[in-house]
Amino acid sequence: MKAWEIGKQDGIAALRMAEQKDPETTPGHAVIKVHASALNHRDLMIMQKKYGANVRPETRVPLSDGAGEVIAIGTGVTNVKVGDRAVANMFANWIDGPWVPGLFSADYGNTRDGWGAERLSAPAASLAIIPDHLSWEEAASVSSAGVTAWNNLYVLGHMKAGDTVLVLGTGGVSIWGLQLAKAGGARVAITSSSDDKLARCKTLGADITVNYKTNPDWDKAILDATGGAGADVILETVGTGTLTRSLNAAAFGARVGLIGGLESGQPQIFALISKNVILGGITVGSVKMLKDMLACVTATKIKPVVDKVFAFADMPKAYQYLDSGEHIGKVVIKHS
Repeated sequence: MKAWEIGKQDGIAALRMAEQKDPETTPGHAVIKVHASALNHRDLMIMQKKYGANVRPETRVPLSDGAGEVIAIGTGVTNVKVGDRAVANMFANWIDGPWVPGLFSADYGNTRDGWGAERLSAPAASLAIIPDHLSWEEAASVSSAGVTAWNNLYVLGHMKAGDTVLVLGTGGVSIWGLQLAKAGGARVAITSSSDDKLARCKTLGADITVNYKTNPDWDKAILDATGGAGADVILETVGTGTLTRSLNAAAFGARVGLIGGLESGQPQIFALISKNVILGGITVGSVKMLKDMLACVTATKIKPVVDKVFAFADMPKAYQYLDSGEHIGKVVIKHS
């Protein structure tokens, strides 16, 4: 089979197309014909040796997100059958319950081969069935960004109808956060440096939009737009460099998920104390969260936002486009 490999991980140019053996059918596993895959920012970080321990083999197949058809199952597999359309949770062994040490040992695209190939062998327990109304390209965007947003909103955030949710930027997690929060009856505020992107977010249901480039005191703008109340749940997708402003924009008793590592800095966290804010780290989520999120997607007929689709042979171009920051939502690869 054809597969992309991460090579020396000294930049996007290290990506290489290779011939690898087709995966075998093994007990407890399913073999999947991959129809589409999707990129996350961490895929760029892996190619720059900025993610984790950086002890991956050069032959590692990238990408934690994808969608495909089950074409074979091993003994003991009962949760999927041949012909099913499936996605996999990013952490193959995180089925339910809290995060525990060791789950990184079965991390698609990082510590085990990912979706950047024609075929994938997956522990069947990590799989979930794709909602009927989603295309392959839409389904490929679900697992990492969608589950991360779900975890932040509903597991850490205990979001309820009427809450105000703040999401930063217009990447995959942020747009999923916007869509899932609106599906749950929340009011959503979103930030971007582009008025065009903010206008698109309005069409997706955003109630409050703030351009942080023309309005650098965006935390004050969020407070003003909420009548001083602030945001009840915050998806902090940028990092510690913006955490101070996120806390300033928080409501009393807010729940803030620290997701991103795009911008570093020294946050001033007095607001964490004075507002009794709960700050939690978000590391995607479990198979149960994936299935709960997909149930919501099915019930509300959410259509994931796919910004641009690239051919399988153009994988490096997809990485370059993601790195440009021009996208809204997800950057996807079409395999067939």
